[in-house]
Amino acid sequence: MYKDVSSCSTFNYGDALYWDARYVKEAASFDWYQRYSSLRPFVRRYVPTSSRVLMIGCGNALMSEDMVKDGYEDIMNIDISSVAIAMMKKKYEYIPQLKYMQMDVRDMSFFPEESFDSIIDKGTLDSLMCGNDAQISAAQMLREVSRLLKPGGTYMLITYGDPTARMVHLSQPVYNWKIVLYVIPRPGFERRAGSSSAHSFLEPVPVTEKGLLPADFVLEDPDCHFIYVCTKMVKPQGSIPYQPTN
Repeated sequence: MYKDVSSCSTFNYGDALYWDARYVKEAASFDWYQRYSSLRPFVRRYVPTSSRVLMIGCGNALMSEDMVKDGYEDIMNIDISSVAIAMMKKKYEYIPQLKYMQMDVRDMSFFPEESFDSIIDKGTLDSLMCGNDAQISAAQMLREVSRLLKPGGTYMLITYGDPTARMVHLSQPVYNWKIVLYVIPRPGFERRAGSSSAHSFLEPVPVTEKGLLPADFVLEDPDCHFIYVCTKMVKPQGSIPYQPTN
């Protein structure tokens, strides 16, 4: 019923060479999926302005800049593309709240455990799900995300992937995440005249015990975006320590 993007094209979106070539050709700033103005209600609800934020797969988007304008004080931006990072470092060299580093989200061992209060992902998991070895890449990235989050911290995932495609990855017990789901329309979407839907896009979507959308839930916009807010809970006593993968 709902789509995934696991076979969206023949490009390997997990390959740095692909993104380097793309950013050489497309140097103008571009925000995937949503601009900060649309995401602001969710970010401000779950991410205090004093948080140390990690923006993964930052590309050349304006989102981090917009967050600084909105009062955020410390945003580390990473991307697999050295071209994008060089471009953004130069652009924001005089804004101390913004830092940029070339890095693969599947191996963020440069950062120690529990380094960040919040991690924001706008399309990066989707990119890995479109690349080679998608399942392995997704697991590697999410393990790193979980490792870097402080207890009580949040991983905010903005994605095209509906719960049937994403909850199987996000709900792994090793992460110990409490997950809240929102559904927001694509930019420019307008409800049909006379629509009887009373659901506000700013309200969490009720899900089943398995974390899926109820059978009677209607997606007003078939090209909507899903926001998963994953809060890292305190590990129960006696839990097995995290073991990094090779």
